[in-house]
Amino acid sequence: METLRVDIQNEQEKRVLLAFLDSLDYNYRIDNESDAVLEQQAKELASRKADFLAGKASSLPWSESK
Repeated sequence: METLRVDIQNEQEKRVLLAFLDSLDYNYRIDNESDAVLEQQAKELASRKADFLAGKASSLPWSESK
């Protein structure tokens, strides 16, 4: 199975696309992920990486994390 991501610009485009997919009897799902959330996650990851590289992060052996 492959995934095709389509960035819909407005409600009319959404209605037309969904009608087309329905007419072909395609299965689909709609994900409403916010780009803001993805950007926030990327910033957090970059911040944690910078802290790690600067020696500001610590870790524990798996045996001690229980």
